[in-house]
Amino acid sequence: MILACNSISKSFGTDQILSNVTFHINEREKAAIVGINGAGKSTLLKIIMGQLSADQGEVTLAKGATIGYLPQHQDLSTENTIYDELLEVKQNIIDLDKKIRQLEIDMKNVEGAELERMLSTYTRLTHEFEIQNGYAYQSEITGVLKGLGFAEEDFKKKTSTLSGGQKTRVALGKLLLTAPDVILLDEPTNHLDLESIAWLETYLTNYNGAVIIVAHDRYFLDRVVTKIVEVDHSKATVFQGNYTAYATKKAMLREAELKQYLNQQREIKHQEEVITKLKSFNREKSIKRAESREKMLNKIERVDKPITHEANMHLQLEPNVTSGNDVLKVENLSKSFGNHPLFSGIDFDIKREEKVAIIGKNGTGKTTILKIINQIIAADQGEVKLGSKVNIGYYDQEHHILHPEKTLFDELQDAYPNLDNTKIRNVLAAFLFTNDDVFKRVKELSGGERGRVSLAKLMLSEANFLILDEPTNHLDIVSKEILENAISNYTGTVLYVSHDRYFINKTATRILDLTNNQMLNYIGNYDYYLEKKEEIEKAYLKPAQAVATAASSASTSETNSSGALDWKQQKEEQAKLRKKQNELKKIEEEITALETRTEEIDELLTKEEIYTNVSELVKLNKEKEQAESRLEELLERWEELSE
Repeated sequence: MILACNSISKSFGTDQILSNVTFHINEREKAAIVGINGAGKSTLLKIIMGQLSADQGEVTLAKGATIGYLPQHQDLSTENTIYDELLEVKQNIIDLDKKIRQLEIDMKNVEGAELERMLSTYTRLTHEFEIQNGYAYQSEITGVLKGLGFAEEDFKKKTSTLSGGQKTRVALGKLLLTAPDVILLDEPTNHLDLESIAWLETYLTNYNGAVIIVAHDRYFLDRVVTKIVEVDHSKATVFQGNYTAYATKKAMLREAELKQYLNQQREIKHQEEVITKLKSFNREKSIKRAESREKMLNKIERVDKPITHEANMHLQLEPNVTSGNDVLKVENLSKSFGNHPLFSGIDFDIKREEKVAIIGKNGTGKTTILKIINQIIAADQGEVKLGSKVNIGYYDQEHHILHPEKTLFDELQDAYPNLDNTKIRNVLAAFLFTNDDVFKRVKELSGGERGRVSLAKLMLSEANFLILDEPTNHLDIVSKEILENAISNYTGTVLYVSHDRYFINKTATRILDLTNNQMLNYIGNYDYYLEKKEEIEKAYLKPAQAVATAASSASTSETNSSGALDWKQQKEEQAKLRKKQNELKKIEEEITALETRTEEIDELLTKEEIYTNVSELVKLNKEKEQAESRLEELLERWEELSE
């Protein structure tokens, strides 16, 4: 055991945030703290770090163990470059290297006992240098920066000029290079693209220390953690396994608790009815028996009704008008900002009822494509065509559709005056705004809360084409699950940008990967994308990679704008492949049948009643000859298809 929390309690005013929270973390164990927004997860991390004091309880860290912490928000305002900021972590190695180099110089001018003393020091220092990976610290820094999504040209940027998300990535890089015995991470994936998240998963899985993560990225948790600490209504419960195992066990426990509660309620109601009936007889014996039952009933330890956040919340999306089958067609789309080209020659289209996710690295232009479709910015060239009766509902990350001075209730009521109060409250409750929360002003909300209001408003729009930019950012897991169910059951069309792989896996029927200036098409969810990624990239990225290689070697060759992938063409090729596979299977079945028949004929030809019957003999020989001829044809075709 390297870390233990024992009976941690914390209140803010009258709000009890944590109550007797107890759990422990073993060496090299990877654990997650989960719960809805406001449950106290970040508070717990701050208490572990000593940034907040607990009202009661204690945190115990193993003797000599080191601990590092990545909060959600960073304020790196130094004038260091990104590379130099991470280089600070290796200052002890740099100092050690200087001492070794100085010793090498000094040893040239001494001899005898002094030389032996210096040699002994030199041996000790070089050994220490090797242990600290001194010969590879520069490549280690480069590897971490690239893994977190920084290109080499970014290394010289000053940290003071970076966005909040970039600063968080720099801080994460510093923490990983520090390599403490225990790492605490608060929403580490919020500012990472899919490739960087995958890199971080591998890094943390193989990390030699313990890791505690607060995150809403369920795919990430599934791949990294082996223990879940759930904080719910101030209490903590520990579950072994990853997020999916936790969700399964949690559902089973919830169902068992609810069943126990309902059974007891039925029994209580039955006893109360019996007591009432006995009393109504108004006889001494019946009244005594009723009183005896009352005493027994009062002694029962009542089971509390299980509290669930999403018990009866079913968010339903329904478009008001059905669109035509062709919802969107994008042709030869290109966009640059100054001298920085984002993409060119992009083609794709979307059909009714498709749920399409656009994925790709940060900075490739995914959000820009959504803004072009919504006519918020103009394309440099290309055409965007909307189909018949298409009505767009747009969710943007900045939440421009909200009015800061309005209350949440008024925001929805003014937008949809035909809705009654109950419907408005139910929709807000589905996104965890209950009781007096509905009368908060928009300007008082956090970014995550504004995101939930924007989604609630969008859900009521009755649009038949939803365009969503990072819809799950800052949503807790309960809200994500509500949104997933709503989108999965939505009879309209959805196009969205997201880094939430679990969400993509649950909702997407097709994935468009914006990579190397091309749009690669995958007809399936995220698991299908992972399965086919290497195959599709190998087939379609060769021209683009050749262009990229030429550009990196300072070639002046023109950009290959004709490399854009038409998803229809890819779909047709996949259909052809399936057709060939089916033909191959049929051929194998026919070959087996013919071989079986030729064996039967050979067996028949050995029988006297056959070889003495001339007409039957001729007939069977002819059949065998035809079978062998057909077998020859089939085997040739089989070899051709197999190739």
